[in-house]
Amino acid sequence: MEFESVIGLEVHAQLKTETKIFCACSTQFGAAPNTHICPVCMGMPGVLPVLNKKVVEYAIRMAIATDCDIQEESRFARKNYFYPDLPKNYQISQYELPLATNGHIFVELEDGSKKRIGITRIHLEEDAGKLNHDPNRPVSLVDLNRTGTPLIEIVSEPDIRTPEEAGAYLRKLRSILRYLEICDGNMEEGSFRCDANVSIMPKGSTVFGTRTEVKNVNSFKHVEKAIQYEIERQKDLIFDGGKVIQETRLWDPNKNITNSMRGKEDAHDYRYFPDPDLLPLMVDENWIDSVKASLPELPEQKKARFIEQFGLSGYDAEVLTSGHELANYFEDCLKEYKHPKQAANWIMGSLLGLLNAESKTIDQSPISAYDLANLLKLIDDGVISGKIAKTVFDDMAKTGKPPKQIVEEKGLVQVTDTGAIEEVVLNIIAKNPKQVEQYKNGKDTLFGFFVGQVMKETKGKANPKAVNEILKAKLSG
Repeated sequence: MEFESVIGLEVHAQLKTETKIFCACSTQFGAAPNTHICPVCMGMPGVLPVLNKKVVEYAIRMAIATDCDIQEESRFARKNYFYPDLPKNYQISQYELPLATNGHIFVELEDGSKKRIGITRIHLEEDAGKLNHDPNRPVSLVDLNRTGTPLIEIVSEPDIRTPEEAGAYLRKLRSILRYLEICDGNMEEGSFRCDANVSIMPKGSTVFGTRTEVKNVNSFKHVEKAIQYEIERQKDLIFDGGKVIQETRLWDPNKNITNSMRGKEDAHDYRYFPDPDLLPLMVDENWIDSVKASLPELPEQKKARFIEQFGLSGYDAEVLTSGHELANYFEDCLKEYKHPKQAANWIMGSLLGLLNAESKTIDQSPISAYDLANLLKLIDDGVISGKIAKTVFDDMAKTGKPPKQIVEEKGLVQVTDTGAIEEVVLNIIAKNPKQVEQYKNGKDTLFGFFVGQVMKETKGKANPKAVNEILKAKLSG
């Protein structure tokens, strides 16, 4: 029997407001434990929550960007459960009447195809605190700094069928959030988190199987691995005559397996009811229109513009718009250098290769867009060859010096004197009579040998175009 997987993702995105959702405490990450708390986020008796307007505006931004229907009226509910890092013993969330529903995004897959993935709902809620488990004692310490941090939960439709699609969906969501500047998308710090609901069903069936929820996944790679493992685990279980049970499982990145955590709760287990301390949230068309007018250019719009304005391929535009910082770097480069394709090639090749090797982001690039543009201009102006430019690029990354200074200090200026190049060419031809005879007898591949010898003799400084022209003339004589 062949099976098909059914995957739905629940993404929690921490919003980049300065204060929490229902109080004025700071949301700054990394503060000393229990220093960003007050009676409201500690759940003290008699306190009242006050909704942060900026949180709602940020959520509306995401709802617009994902083509959701924004509800005129939404309500906050109490989601009841006991956990040591949840002081009130309930979480303020939204349930029956969320802020936004019925949205979607399109993701591009590795084969170039596009897939529409529906978004069931986007709702507002507060985060819980954090437990720090002592490795040496049977003790857990509670840090409530994160309690009350504003979140939006983005719940997908069960439209995802493969781990690859899940990864593409998450990357696209994260990109949109970062373009909107409402979430930093840092998975390691927990500001972008994902729970994956995974089930399998016989191929061709329309009846979904029993799902499991996988938690504790903090990278795109681990999400894909966890989903793939869970799909195979459920298949093996069914082939062995067992049944998949509805449960919550944790991903163990060290062993690359999931482990059972607890039975999966359903909505009725949380005993949702409207929060009596909070009025209904009313969002009118004027508010939506004002937020819409403030939106930046989003990834899909920017990609389309890069293709149209700069003549880039769909792949190049997709890579360069994957993050707004990278897109800005590319456009900053083009302020000084007017050849988009060459700039794109260097950014996607040498620059991203350098950054990936050093685990850095584009914001941490040791080479500014201005300096990279000036390096490319030196190539176009014939001052240095493309090969020497690679050496200059490496020196720029190590020293932070501008390209012109490195070229001057190391004497890397390209040899363009045709007389000097011709002298070297004649010398190489004289030294290699056997290869000359073979070339003239039809072994055209030897032309590269002669080019290499000339470049070696000139230490890579000879103008490649001049070398090719002079060699062709002399070898055909």
